[in-house]
Amino acid sequence: MSFKAYVFDAYGTLFDVHAAVRKHADSLGTAGQKLSDLWRTKQLEYSWVRSLMGSYTDFWRLTEEALDFAMEATPGIDKTMRDPLLEAYWTLDCYAEVRDVLARLRESGAATAILSNGSPDMLDAAVQSAGLSGLLDAVISVDAVKTFKTAPQVYQMVTDTFDLQPGEISFQSSNRWDIAGAHKFGFHTVWINRSRQPNEYHNYGPAREITDLTAL
Repeated sequence: MSFKAYVFDAYGTLFDVHAAVRKHADSLGTAGQKLSDLWRTKQLEYSWVRSLMGSYTDFWRLTEEALDFAMEATPGIDKTMRDPLLEAYWTLDCYAEVRDVLARLRESGAATAILSNGSPDMLDAAVQSAGLSGLLDAVISVDAVKTFKTAPQVYQMVTDTFDLQPGEISFQSSNRWDIAGAHKFGFHTVWINRSRQPNEYHNYGPAREITDLTAL
């Protein structure tokens, strides 16, 4: 199937959320992976709790708060690594196939975009660092509606941006909960299951499950 627009989640889908910790692996030691996993878990948890409370705080602040918790909860982590880790998060590595896939989709005539919880400054830095700016028609942040995924008004920004119906849009995310929200909104959904997690939210997509973006 072909679609008029292909829209991608950013963190975990285009950008490797564990790249910041990996960059400083030598300094963090064996506790680094635990720190990275907990940092990501709390970052997402804080976004959901903020949405439920109706108390929006931009994603960069949540990223800082999540790292602070993860460092306190991980024995043996050098607290002086806080600033280097946060700095590294601005320029996360993109996955190896991302540039080629985006280029091929653009060549097919489809529009391409990011829809992310990330703040505009975070997304701009990541896109520029990865060299993706010429491969995207739009970079859409939840900051415009002051709530996080999976709120329907977040996905509505995509249909408004491209003046398309939900069924004309293919949405790609590595986050199964994000796929569930996008499916409920009406997008065609593709779960990028990079870490081969078991399926959940069985009544809410995906239309396809793949292990990286190449299969698009």
